[in-house]
Amino acid sequence: MNHHVATDLPLDLQYFERDGLPRHGLPGSAYTSDAFWARETSTLFPRGWTFVGFAHELDRPGDVRPVAVGGRPVLLVRGEDGALKAFHNVCRHRCLKLVDKPGNRGRLLKCPYHAWAYDLNGRLRSTPYFGGSEHHEQEGFDRSEHGLVPIRTGVWHDWIFVNLSGDAEAFDDFVAPLARHLDGVDFSKLQVVGVIDLGVIETNWKFLMENFIEPYHVQFVHATTTDQPLTDHYTVVDGRCLGSAIDVADDHHKKDESANTLAVSSRYLTLFPNFVFGRYFPDQLGVHENTPIGPGQTRQRRAIYTTNDQPLGNDDADALMALWRDVHREDHEICERLQEGRKSDIADGGGVLSPHWENSVRRFQEFVVEAVS
Repeated sequence: MNHHVATDLPLDLQYFERDGLPRHGLPGSAYTSDAFWARETSTLFPRGWTFVGFAHELDRPGDVRPVAVGGRPVLLVRGEDGALKAFHNVCRHRCLKLVDKPGNRGRLLKCPYHAWAYDLNGRLRSTPYFGGSEHHEQEGFDRSEHGLVPIRTGVWHDWIFVNLSGDAEAFDDFVAPLARHLDGVDFSKLQVVGVIDLGVIETNWKFLMENFIEPYHVQFVHATTTDQPLTDHYTVVDGRCLGSAIDVADDHHKKDESANTLAVSSRYLTLFPNFVFGRYFPDQLGVHENTPIGPGQTRQRRAIYTTNDQPLGNDDADALMALWRDVHREDHEICERLQEGRKSDIADGGGVLSPHWENSVRRFQEFVVEAVS
């Protein structure tokens, strides 16, 4: 695939664009340079649907959660009507970050600087003493024109997405490629087991995505936590849905009742740019919240779900959470070493990608280049 990119793109794609197999990956600067990170924050993240959080964490009217999209402050709010909304997390007075921690704010969002207050629909309700010591109004100032600035929002089951530019494709069209790979999932029985806060990983966000997408590493990196033969895997490239899958034969391995290993048929699927969805048969789901915070750092959380209408006991839930912490720890070590390797001049060539196992990674990287061009 040949790319016609902007001449000011801060990336040398001479190896990436070479024809023939195997294809080269993105050069190291795509993962390490401030210039490329700046390009992503001004193009890639604002223009598409970016995954930002879990709806169950905003359960009651007045619940709020500050998040970041490409470094921009965004506020998620559960309205009095029960709907989830997103706003730019900025007071319209002096542009202070309005909310700095999750919680419930009641019926008003009040700025801590000068007490300007907004309702849960973002309307500006109070401007104390704005016109003087005895006047809360100011001639020529129309409150209705200075509410919080809304952001286009999409909610799919428990997962919240935003589109800062407002002109991405229809949300239903965006999720459709992934949804068609999920036949048999009864989302009406979706129950949250827990959310694991994995902290800040010292790696570029793209490495966490690419690592999840490809199955090539599984039997080497996860030899002690999984039992899924590489030969049974296959890749998935379906529009913006990228990943891999494995169908484990019933006689290969009975499900480990202790939850110490993963040995079940699975789907490892993503939606570009940052939505990660794992399905583990028959009834477990996992979703990663990857929040890029710079060229070399990503904050990560993982939500675990069941869909069988049978709540897990405390011991089983704890064992499941422990298993996934171990799996993520293995991935994090690899991704941090990938980040270190990209500091070498050798990484200018981007390495090479397996045409069989990493074609999904290649497509992800092509999406990156298209998005920033």
